[in-house]
Amino acid sequence: MGYLDIISAFAATIRLTAPLLLACLAGLYSERSGVFDIGLEGKMLAGAFGAATVAYVTGNAWLGMLAAIGVSLLMAMLHAVASITLKGNQIISGVAINFLAQGLTAVLGLAWFHQGGHTPQLPEGGRFQNIVWPGAAEFESVPIIGPIYSDLISGQNIIVYLAFLAVPITYWVLYRTRFGLRLRAVGENPKAVDTAGISVSALRYRALLITGFLCGIAGAYFSIAQSNGFINNMTAGKGYIALAALIFAKWRPVPAMFACLLFGFLDALQIRLQGVPLPGIGPIPVQFIQMLPYVLTCVLLAGFIGKATAPKAGGIPYTKER
Repeated sequence: MGYLDIISAFAATIRLTAPLLLACLAGLYSERSGVFDIGLEGKMLAGAFGAATVAYVTGNAWLGMLAAIGVSLLMAMLHAVASITLKGNQIISGVAINFLAQGLTAVLGLAWFHQGGHTPQLPEGGRFQNIVWPGAAEFESVPIIGPIYSDLISGQNIIVYLAFLAVPITYWVLYRTRFGLRLRAVGENPKAVDTAGISVSALRYRALLITGFLCGIAGAYFSIAQSNGFINNMTAGKGYIALAALIFAKWRPVPAMFACLLFGFLDALQIRLQGVPLPGIGPIPVQFIQMLPYVLTCVLLAGFIGKATAPKAGGIPYTKER
């Protein structure tokens, strides 16, 4: 394998990491506030459907992204009402959102487009195109540095850049702002935050709004950036892998980025291994190759994570003392 193949593999890794990273950071905000969110998958799937539907009708990718954010925020508020206001079980609420999104996208897609739940291919302007940086074509012939600049740094779509930009922003918000300090505190000791005169419910609602916002962008990536329309269940469990990456990173933004890069690399690897015969064995069934990222996720979490301590108040509804 030459260096061009390695650079190409890294470029694929970055593209596949983008939605995982956005979903992982979304879960970071939610769980740091003390609200467990299993519904990342459902928010992304609903966002992907909303993005593709609006982008198809309007021919505008930006309107599609706004629709994805709006749909995801609606899902996030359903989870917030169930978990914070009604003090329901957060795990059950998240699973219900996943089921709701999976069912609604299939039913609405079939009713609106009559293509088995899929949306038609997007018109011109309905999909985010890759951004070519200045001088990418000129630098391409330069050994090593040229392909890194032209194929790895340049040539990604805007959501990929937004995903990696969200990491330093999240770090700054969590560790350098008053909101971040309160957010971390409410996930560890909500009673102390309440005693200081700060609304626990309001902080958690704000965290889930950020969760919905990031999941919406991640969902839009699947249908109007990575693909050219919506396909049933196109998120394919990426929300659960994002949760695994969050646990693997122990609820910290920078380690979360590296964990998502690892899982993105495993996903890129399984794509490249499909159809490749092994010496003495021959071609391996595609289904076996496709399950490798999920199996390796379980292995990594079981054997290499060490002790991961979640926020102490995570999953526990808070009742204000009278």
